[in-house]
Amino acid sequence: MKALMIQGTGSNVGKSVLVAGLCRAAKLRGFSVAPFKPQNMSNNAAVTADGGEIGRAQALQALACGIEPHTDMNPVLLKPESETGCQVIVQGKRVATVKARDYAALKPGLMTSVLESFGRLKSCNDLVIVEGAGSPAEVNLRAGDIANMGFARAADCPVVLAGDIDRGGVIAQIIGTQAVMDGADNAMISGFLVNKFRGDPALFADGYQLIAARTGWRGFGVVPYFDAASRLPAEDALDLPKGGGSGAYRIAVLALSRIANFDDIDPLAQEPGVALTMLRAGEVIPADTDLVIIPGTKSTIADLVFLRAQGWDIDLAAHLRRGGKALGICGGYQMLGTSVRDPQGVEGPAGEISGLGHLAIETEMTPDKRLTRAHAIHQATGLAMQGYEIHIGRSDGQDRQRPFAMVNGRPEGAISSDGRVMGSYLHGMFSNDAFRAGFLRSIGGQSSGLHYGAGVEATLDALAAHLEKHVDVAGLIALAR
Repeated sequence: MKALMIQGTGSNVGKSVLVAGLCRAAKLRGFSVAPFKPQNMSNNAAVTADGGEIGRAQALQALACGIEPHTDMNPVLLKPESETGCQVIVQGKRVATVKARDYAALKPGLMTSVLESFGRLKSCNDLVIVEGAGSPAEVNLRAGDIANMGFARAADCPVVLAGDIDRGGVIAQIIGTQAVMDGADNAMISGFLVNKFRGDPALFADGYQLIAARTGWRGFGVVPYFDAASRLPAEDALDLPKGGGSGAYRIAVLALSRIANFDDIDPLAQEPGVALTMLRAGEVIPADTDLVIIPGTKSTIADLVFLRAQGWDIDLAAHLRRGGKALGICGGYQMLGTSVRDPQGVEGPAGEISGLGHLAIETEMTPDKRLTRAHAIHQATGLAMQGYEIHIGRSDGQDRQRPFAMVNGRPEGAISSDGRVMGSYLHGMFSNDAFRAGFLRSIGGQSSGLHYGAGVEATLDALAAHLEKHVDVAGLIALAR
């Protein structure tokens, strides 16, 4: 019953991928292993077997461990709803929506839940591999910290610090982190890793030795850039792909400002017969697009305003006049209706906004959140699929008489009378190979026989082998206590 924590010199240095790879490596070495992240900030969430939600990265790490995702793996999840406020999820359940300045007062009381969840994971596994959040160098946030050194010291968990050489300045990243932290926090760090190296690692030998000499920390390896990481579900919107593929069927995805659960798109981006483009702010929907996807969002009304500010409402109307198709998922489904009402101010200021008007449905936001895994039958093809719902709001209207799918005999989603506009609350549908193939055929595309889930598993195995080659994995495991 041991634990090891990977912290980073900053956000997006590759902590999540490193932890996933170490989890798979430990599993292949015969350990029962589980991932853990005390506090995560992400709008890309997964629904767990125990009916809660956690960060998508912890769900991927659980897959790397060969176990089901559980709310204990990410006991505090923050889901930004605006520039200054976020939804607080504790052990899988929403407990509050707070402004950033108010969360600081809430944090210390959350440590009890964090340590409870951590203790349960430790009690039933040989090894727990913990991921930090952001950087311990953010010493202005140290008081009441539950994500990095505050947790490490409370749990007596040894730390290895990962730096990102790809962004430059990795020597200063690691040495500078030590310089700004106090002695007790520094004492928790037992070593360092240099991540995302491109080129000949021998050329960095002097820099690597300099870090070790200046910090007194043990180096556990230099990790070459792992290009295949792009085939794993990403959690951070910073990792949103620009697109993928050069196939004949063209899909445009609108990168909303508060985009959520964007890994819905990953399987489509890997389809050889698809050319998928992720449209950023200011870009237009290409005239040769076959399908426009409006993905999920953490704030439907705010992102509907954002969508219109880009002119995408005009582009979408022109796309449909040309005979194109559109699919809205979750918040995107809500936007395609005639109106979105939020009388209680669940997502922000109370109010109502006109929808895009391409589906005859109306949506009302409600405080209760639907969190469930689902087995569904796609109505147009008769194909079975698995997915999950994670949303607030209820949608109803005439086009619900033509459901997108049936879930346990319950109609789900809606389709327009001409069949070209579709909406659904189901996330994760395209991870189902047979359904994805049938869906593409039904809308004029081609299927390739891509086995998406098997590809993710193979990539995790390759990641573990990559770390075994370049990192002292045995030394890391021995460091755990």
